[in-house]
Amino acid sequence: MTAIADEIEAVFAKAGARGFVHAREIGVPDGPEVGVGADDPVVLASVFKIPVAVAFAREVAAGRLDETERIRVTARYRIGGIGTAGCSDDVEMSWRDLAHFMLTMSDNAATDVVYHRVGQEAVDRVLTDLGLARTRLIGCCEDLFASVIADLGAKPDDDLEAVFSAASEEQLWKLSVLDPERTTSSTPREITALLDAIWTDRAGDPAACERVRTIMAQQIWPHRISSGFPAGVEIAAKTGTLPAVRNEAGVVTHVDGRRYAVAVFTRAESLADRQPAVDSALGEAARLAVDHLRAQTVTQ
Repeated sequence: MTAIADEIEAVFAKAGARGFVHAREIGVPDGPEVGVGADDPVVLASVFKIPVAVAFAREVAAGRLDETERIRVTARYRIGGIGTAGCSDDVEMSWRDLAHFMLTMSDNAATDVVYHRVGQEAVDRVLTDLGLARTRLIGCCEDLFASVIADLGAKPDDDLEAVFSAASEEQLWKLSVLDPERTTSSTPREITALLDAIWTDRAGDPAACERVRTIMAQQIWPHRISSGFPAGVEIAAKTGTLPAVRNEAGVVTHVDGRRYAVAVFTRAESLADRQPAVDSALGEAARLAVDHLRAQTVTQ
């Protein structure tokens, strides 16, 4: 275990970051695992959208939410970025399409609309039911961005991008959204436990779990975990990004059908917007972890 951990740590060090990793085979609770800081608290960033999606799918499966009902995404949620969050005009979509945008492209506005529909209590119930005691969600995207505004001493209605641009590096490093003790957070081990529960139909009704799995498999970003695996290996995952934070958690399905839950979280030494070396390090670390698990199982 020390050898593989050292190898993974070296990958992140070369990329200029610190990494936190946990990997396990799906449906094998007592099987081998790979961990690097697996129980350390980590900033989730948009990985928090996975339990929100589970809460949403539970509501649909229970008949408490009609997924075909259409809802308007208004200027309240327009904070910039991709999907409905970056649209110039109000957008009307079904609940299921908003959930699709939330997971596949990490649409923050779609996330917040879904979150407010299902409610914090429903999201917290997912975590409680699965025994994820160290996973904590502090509101949704608008709450996280509001904390940034407050930390930087700006007014609530100030433009977020302008406030960011005017902030010093010292101010940015002190943001609460970069501190797992003050923001939405978890541990790599708890996130792989969440993924295992979704992939083994223990996170909710089987139809709810299948819904989340299907959407996660359609994620559009290939530059992190996916970058470490060849064609034919399926990836269903969710990214998370903040200044200095590059994350991804998901399930890797090999051509032989065996599935592995992998959670990779990083904290870079730089606040640069683009960090391709760190992005690719996530993929390399995930591959090393999965290859190690497969070799361990064959050996046994």
